[in-house]
Amino acid sequence: MRPSPTAAAPAAAAEAPVAQSLFERLGGAAAVEAAVELFYRKVLADERINSFFQGVDMKRQARSQRAFLTMLMGGPNSYTGANLRSGHQRLKGLNDGHFDAVVEHLAATLKELGAADADIAEAGALAESARADVLNR
Repeated sequence: MRPSPTAAAPAAAAEAPVAQSLFERLGGAAAVEAAVELFYRKVLADERINSFFQGVDMKRQARSQRAFLTMLMGGPNSYTGANLRSGHQRLKGLNDGHFDAVVEHLAATLKELGAADADIAEAGALAESARADVLNR
C-alpha cells in the first residue's frame, strides 16, 4: 500500500532546506570580522571620506560596525550603538557621494573576500536601504 500524496507532504516540507541568512552565507562572525578590518583599511585610505574618521577610536568603531553588520545581515543581534540617523548626525557635509564611496568599499571588500555576486548585491541593497537615515533626510 502506497502512502497518499498528502501524507508525504509534511515530511517533504520538514526536509526542505532552511534559507541561510546573508550573515551565514558570507561565513559568519569570522567573515564579518575580516570584512570590517579590510573595509576600514579601504575607507581610511580614501581621501573622499577618511576625514569623517579623524579622531575616531577605530577599535571601538570596528567593534560597533561588526555588531551592526552582523545584525543587519541576519546574524545574532548584539548591536547597542546609536541608530543610524543619530549616529551620523554629527557628520557635517555628509552627502550621497560619501555614501556611495562607503558602499563601493563594502562591495570591493566582499568581492575581495570571495563573496558571491548575489550576496554582494544583497549587502548593497541593505546598505542602500539606510541611505536616508545615514544622510539624515
